[in-house]
Amino acid sequence: MEKNNNLSQPAPDVDGKKLFSIWKILLPIAIGLGVVAYMFWRDAENENLAHVWKSLEFTPRTWQGGGLALLFMFGRDFGLSWRFRTLTNRQLRWGQAFKVDLLCEFTSCVTPSAVGGSSFGMIFLNSQGIEFGRATTLMMATLFLDELFFVVFCPIMVFLTPAHEIFMSGDSALSHGLRLTFWLVYSGIFIWTSILYMGIIRRPGWIRGLIGKIFKWRWLRKWQNSAETLGDNMIATSKELRARPFGFWVKVFGGTVLSWFSRYLVVNALFLGFLPQDDQWQWVIFAREFVIWVVLMVSPTPGGSGLSEWLFSEYYGDIVPTAGMALMLAIMWRIISYYLYLGIGVAIVPGWLRSTVGRFRSKGAKQSTQNKSDNNESGES
Repeated sequence: MEKNNNLSQPAPDVDGKKLFSIWKILLPIAIGLGVVAYMFWRDAENENLAHVWKSLEFTPRTWQGGGLALLFMFGRDFGLSWRFRTLTNRQLRWGQAFKVDLLCEFTSCVTPSAVGGSSFGMIFLNSQGIEFGRATTLMMATLFLDELFFVVFCPIMVFLTPAHEIFMSGDSALSHGLRLTFWLVYSGIFIWTSILYMGIIRRPGWIRGLIGKIFKWRWLRKWQNSAETLGDNMIATSKELRARPFGFWVKVFGGTVLSWFSRYLVVNALFLGFLPQDDQWQWVIFAREFVIWVVLMVSPTPGGSGLSEWLFSEYYGDIVPTAGMALMLAIMWRIISYYLYLGIGVAIVPGWLRSTVGRFRSKGAKQSTQNKSDNNESGES
């Protein structure tokens, strides 16, 4: 009887220099700093930014707001780590789940927003002991859950928030551009989520057949075997996911909601700390985060660098008293939600690469020895 290796497919070799090269780390930093410098220069013509900085009063409420922002970022990581633990049936320990989460977030920081951290998530899961085929489909499940979050909550937030508040008031180009981009991207998310639902939950065989047809094209044919293996692994793991009870999906979607809500509430915490007089805007501040992140999904820059800072300062400009203050808040927001993870990634990636590459080489050496042994036995017989 032939053994089924669908879920034990080995991971491809990891080239650390290509995966996390120095330029991929420096590029988003350069773009972000360049845009911030331009905005400082632009706003300096209209107001004294040094005076704006001095006007930032670091009161006890300010420190409470900053602490709350960091707590919300921990909530983001806790939600995603909980989701990884649940998806893997607690095969991952908490420490391993947090490491996978941080590695995925770091990947999101150094890749375009349309690519995201899930593009290498299966490698990170595999490095923690999850079979590569299963890890691939589990990461597709996380992608489905993230997209489902936007499909469910974006219309709710738009419905509960007046249009002139969530998309800004007036007939400005920014207001019209935000509205159009938001609904176009949301439509794409809705279609993509429907495809993922059919492929992962309802009709995995359909996705496998589609992948097979696509990779029969002449310019994709060299990856046909790998694509077929991916399709087999998807079907095998999909059976496991479809067999999970309703409570399982409540947990993993609950972790997804906790993660995204926590990420969005970071901005509320910053406004609470630095602009307490704007407490009446807290709901609008939160609702606008949904628009920001949907728009950033089509950002061509790594981690949305540059576009994030500009969009934040412009989008919240009608709430914040001055453009300089909006820019200061945008910088603080990016430090907490982006540059912090970039720094954490720089600290943990070298060790992860050393251990992962070493493990893959050890496995390769054992496999080579086993193959030679099998060939010798075949020759003797």
